[in-house]
Amino acid sequence: MDLILLFNTFNGLITGAFYALMALGLALILGLNNTINFAHGAFMALAAYFAYTLEPHLGFWGALIVAPLLAGAVGLVVERLLIRRLYGRDPLYTLLLTFGLALIIQDMIRTIWGATGVPLTIPQSLGHPLSQTYFFLTGYRLFVVAVALIGTGALFAILRYTRLGIRIRAGNADLETVSAMGVNIYLLRTANFVIGIIFAGIAGILAAGQLGLDPTMGDGLLMPAFVAIVVGGVGSLLGSMLGGLLIGAAAGITTSFYPAASEVVIYLIMALMLIVRPRGLMGQEGLLE
Repeated sequence: MDLILLFNTFNGLITGAFYALMALGLALILGLNNTINFAHGAFMALAAYFAYTLEPHLGFWGALIVAPLLAGAVGLVVERLLIRRLYGRDPLYTLLLTFGLALIIQDMIRTIWGATGVPLTIPQSLGHPLSQTYFFLTGYRLFVVAVALIGTGALFAILRYTRLGIRIRAGNADLETVSAMGVNIYLLRTANFVIGIIFAGIAGILAAGQLGLDPTMGDGLLMPAFVAIVVGGVGSLLGSMLGGLLIGAAAGITTSFYPAASEVVIYLIMALMLIVRPRGLMGQEGLLE
């Protein structure tokens, strides 16, 4: 029983790493762009299909680098042509826009790559168990955790030590003042949106290697990623990451005892957090920590 519990908990943490990467991108876009991006899961799948196409030519490692950038380029076009026109309006407009955009991207994926799932081959060196006893502990799963931690650290470094990151943090706190200081807030929002999509792309490629690749793969990860933001605290990037890992581990532990409730427990945690601590684990309204 202990081994089963450990197996399910570790699987939950891996899934939580996907939630965390998606939540980081969602939190960025929600904070500065004031956009509830329901197309985040579709961008995630799009990046994974880009990786599937590029992998025979660039290998897994090359595809892991290039595919999120291509998804970010698509996000740039979408932000410039569509989302930018809705800034300053009720967030409901962007919610409806991105919801429709998600359906369009999914249909586009079905048209180009087909409706059935396709495999994304991971490096053979990462596919073997590292222990005969703990057979679920593979190099790829540890790699997923490492990428989530490194990606989070890189994002924090960008936000804290680069001019772009400092402007993003300042704009999240007071966009009008940033604009009054001569910063092009439209360009700033575009860059912020692209960074958020790149994180979705990285999550999509890693998830495809673990969970499989199909046009709707992002749907099952999108809502838990939103829950991760609420649990971690709206406005806190570190909280979003911790929220993703927390709900992933909770779902994994619940699977060991009552599998039917493995998804319900995610929303129960969110409801409990809203009751006990509405600002979340590390949330500070209006701030990117």
